[in-house]
Amino acid sequence: MANPLYHALVLNLHQPHGNLAHLLAHDEWQAKEILFALDRIPRALADAQDVGRVHLAVSGTLMETLSHSEFQSRAYGIVDCGALLWQLQNNKAIDVLGGAYYHPVLPLIPPADWEAHLERWRGMGRRWFFNSDFQGFWPPELGFCMEMIPLLRRFGYRFTVVDSEHVRPVGDMRWDELRYRPHVARFGGEDIIVIVRDRDLSDAQDAGMSLQWFEQEVRTRTQHCDFPALVTTCTDGENGRWFRAVNPGDNFWDAFYKPLMAEARADKNAIQPTFIKDYLDRFGAGGEVTVGPGAWNTSWHDGGDFVRWSGTPAQKDALVRLDEMSQAVQAALNNAVSVDSCDPELLKLLEEARWRVLRAETSCNFFWGDAWVMRCHADLDQACEYLERANPYYR
Repeated sequence: MANPLYHALVLNLHQPHGNLAHLLAHDEWQAKEILFALDRIPRALADAQDVGRVHLAVSGTLMETLSHSEFQSRAYGIVDCGALLWQLQNNKAIDVLGGAYYHPVLPLIPPADWEAHLERWRGMGRRWFFNSDFQGFWPPELGFCMEMIPLLRRFGYRFTVVDSEHVRPVGDMRWDELRYRPHVARFGGEDIIVIVRDRDLSDAQDAGMSLQWFEQEVRTRTQHCDFPALVTTCTDGENGRWFRAVNPGDNFWDAFYKPLMAEARADKNAIQPTFIKDYLDRFGAGGEVTVGPGAWNTSWHDGGDFVRWSGTPAQKDALVRLDEMSQAVQAALNNAVSVDSCDPELLKLLEEARWRVLRAETSCNFFWGDAWVMRCHADLDQACEYLERANPYYR
């Protein structure tokens, strides 16, 4: 008898700070497409909470936008954002993965800022997704390096998702075992379970695929698995033609996922949607792997060495300035602690500087080549101004 096949679906949902509001004012149809795509998720799962299993990775800035009262008022005739958040958090078919608030490529930014991003996201995530236990972590842009493991464990994360392109076995391991089984990665005396995203199938999911093709491809790829295979596909959930298509029957949910759920309900031998945490509870993890530094593919590049975000002189200069400003803010905060400062105005100024550095680190500031780099510098300029205003408090 063949081993069962399980499918873990992960959808990344991210809009940078202010982007949805800007689109709503200047490109209303694109804003509507994004909002409709977000609203379609709980609607597609409403009648399938017995079998639907979807992981959502929601950035802090998107949660911030959807929960802002002014934006909710502006979007009300399109999507009820308050109701959308409520439906996402009260849905048995959805598991929310933890993240980093401003969606930075973590290995590219100063490690001293990693904890602040994770802590800020956790605060917002607990507020809006209080039913979730946040066992899993979604690295923005799937940007991962082994040095992240101790911090992820300190935050209580049980597993993290990584891209198949960068995973290497420790010891002998077949190709299908490497890709379709969870593994353990170790660094700095800590270990975490890594869930391997199948890049090829994820690319197909992003482009649009039929259920018949997906089933055939999965069974071909897993035919030699002597264990219950976990096939993990991860893409954006509100970008791209297939996810934004508004005509019934033309989008990801109508054309692919609803039929997949129907087959899973009707036939126990069909591919079964699963939460990653449930699979781990039943089957655990396999062998040990290492994960090389890299991100998911960016159409023209495999994501290794983060070239998409750091390949031009302007990107490199901005990353150097980010590091310098991060160090300056950290030094000011440490100085305030060393002098035992309780001055509320000083602490407020330093916090204003700090979160602007964090916002400057968003991946979108670097993803579009040099086009958005000036947004990074704009936030760093403001951070510098707040630091200068804080200086008199040390005299």
